[in-house]
This record gives sequence, C-alpha cells and structure tokens, in this order.
Amino acid sequence: MRNRSIRSILFAFAVLIASSTLSSPSFAQLRISVGFGPPALPVYEQPLCPGEGYIWTPGYWAWSDDDDDYYWVPGTWVLAPEVGYLWTPPYWAWSDGAFVFYDGYWGPHVGFYGGIDYGFGYFGEGFEGGRWDNGRFFYNRSVTNVNVTVVHNVYNTTVVNNTRNVTRVSYNGGNGGINARPTRQDEIAARDRHVPPAGVQTQHLQAARRNPVLRASENHGKPPVAATPRPGAFHEGAVPAREAGAPYHPPANRRAAQPGTGNNGGRSSAYHPKELPPVERRSPSPTGNPKVDRKYQQQQQRLQQKQDQERQKLQQQQDREHQRLTQRNAPEPRRQQTEQRHQQQTQQLQQRHEQQQQRLQQRQAPPSRSEGKPPKR
Repeated sequence: MRNRSIRSILFAFAVLIASSTLSSPSFAQLRISVGFGPPALPVYEQPLCPGEGYIWTPGYWAWSDDDDDYYWVPGTWVLAPEVGYLWTPPYWAWSDGAFVFYDGYWGPHVGFYGGIDYGFGYFGEGFEGGRWDNGRFFYNRSVTNVNVTVVHNVYNTTVVNNTRNVTRVSYNGGNGGINARPTRQDEIAARDRHVPPAGVQTQHLQAARRNPVLRASENHGKPPVAATPRPGAFHEGAVPAREAGAPYHPPANRRAAQPGTGNNGGRSSAYHPKELPPVERRSPSPTGNPKVDRKYQQQQQRLQQKQDQERQKLQQQQDREHQRLTQRNAPEPRRQQTEQRHQQQTQQLQQRHEQQQQRLQQRQAPPSRSEGKPPKR
C-alpha cells in the first residue's frame, strides 16, 4: 500500500507539472514501473485532421495504479503549443527488472521514443507525417489523413518504412521488445528546450483513465475508442480499433506481479518465458590455454542454445493453451488457474536455467590454491 501511495503522489505531481505552462530543457518525467509489459498496439485508422496547426499524437498504453491495469490513451490531433514544435511520443522500456514509462514532450525536434512504430509518420525514428515551413505546418498526405478542402498546406512524399513493426510491440528492450537505442540526432534533440504535454492532453489522459472500456482487462488490447479527432472527443468522430495488435494475456494477479510486491526470492514474477529478463551470461575466465578457453566458450554457447530452445518450446506450449481457452470461451476461473500454472512452469524453468549456469561456471572456475597441493616451503 505504501508503494502505491507514493506512486500515486508522483503521478499526481507529474500531471500537475504537465498541465502547467512552465517549460525548460528538462522537466519532470512521469516514470511509473510495472512488472509486466503493456499490450501490443491495436490496429486502427487515423481520424481526419480537424484543421491547420494540429499535430498527430499517437495512442499509447498508460498505467493506472488504482486499477492495477493498463489503459489505452486514444491517439488524437493536438494544436502545437508553439510554432515550430513537434511531438515526441511517450514509450515503455524494460529497465532494471521492470517496464518503465517515459512521458512524451513537445520540442523543435522529435527525440527518441523507443523505436516504437506507432504509425502515421511515427515509424520508430523521427517523424514523417509533416514539417514546419515559414511558420505553417505542412502535412504529408502519404501517411496522414487530411481533407485538402479544409487543409491546403500539404505535400506528398512516399515513405519507405524499413522497420515495420509487424508484431506491433509497444515497448523497448527486454524479451520480445524493440531493440533500438538513441541516435546522435536523438541525443541532440534531448538537449533541446522541451514543453510538457499540453493541458488538453492531460485532460485527455485523465478521461481515458476514468473510462472502464479503455482498460486492457476489459478490451483485451482492442479498445473501442482507439483515436479521436480532438482531445477528449470520445464519442463523435471517434475511431474504434479494428483489431488487437496481438493476443493479450495479463497475469491473473496483476498486483502480485508488480515490482516490490510479493516474495519470490528476487526471481522474476514473469508468467511466460517471453516475459523473463535476459539470462546473465558470464564469459569463462581465461585459463591461459587457448584450447581450454575454446572448449569453455563452446560449452557456454551450447548451454545458451539449449536454454533458448527450452524457453521457445515452453512459450509455444503455453500459447497453444491460450488459444484453446479462447476457442472454448473458457470461464475466468479456468483462465486464472492456467495463468498460475504457467507462472509456476516459467519460474521453474528460470530456476533450472540459473542452476545450470551456476554449475557450468563452477566447473569452469580455475581451482583455488587451497584446493591444490600445499605450496612447498
């Protein structure tokens, strides 16, 4: 309860800052850590741009401590707070054993947003949906939905997206996450003057958090309001998701899966192998004998390959069970029992792999002086 109270206070403080008019090169970021990853990005269409000067801000999954649940913040068109400013979307990233949220911001350049392919010009790096020119924003019709009878400052440049997010993964790093790091341009953009989310964006987020149908546990990754023509316009002109980006299987006990809750001996609270953190691989200490060093390295590689195959096999088995439950429309108690069994399987696999790694390291460790013959005096 204490962790929840502290995080709720931090959330309220960040929202207060976000709704203020203060700006600086760096401002308070909303950093919420969650023990399991957000759902995949849903598939949806972009509503028409309502007029000149509006910038597309893509939808994303946010977290509610009160509900122990992710909820969808619909994508929407927002008036830029200043001429020449662009939106850098928020993103989730795996860090120090949890998924951490980094809030979005306005600035003269688009910065790093985790390599996430949000679509509509945000393809993982930079922004291809439009550009500022002499104080006016021009829209790229090839990737944005613009009515040219209303908005005349348009152009058409085909964008070849070589990093298409086929799986619609919504987080950076960790198992199954996007493998992207800030570029030099991202690092330069990070030093720009930034403006936090506008007040209408904060109100938009708060309205989404209060809407039960936008919770992941309710919509299973397919929110009925995926995008809106303006902030807070959740009814007229709102666009539903066409489909979920991928099947969503949250932990049965979401509170227990949170960082700092429960007692699992320091082991991950993952329910499925794909949620496990990467196994720490330590290179064997050099022995001074090239032949022995190669042998030890090959042993490490064989063990890693074997463990990766076991993870994949268990994940595929659990995925098949999820599919059968969905096909049979299994009741919630049955689903929870299955998730608990999956968690037990996953933790047993993790423990076994850790023990295998420890045994191999012990076999490869050079003998200590006390284990050999006593030195001659």
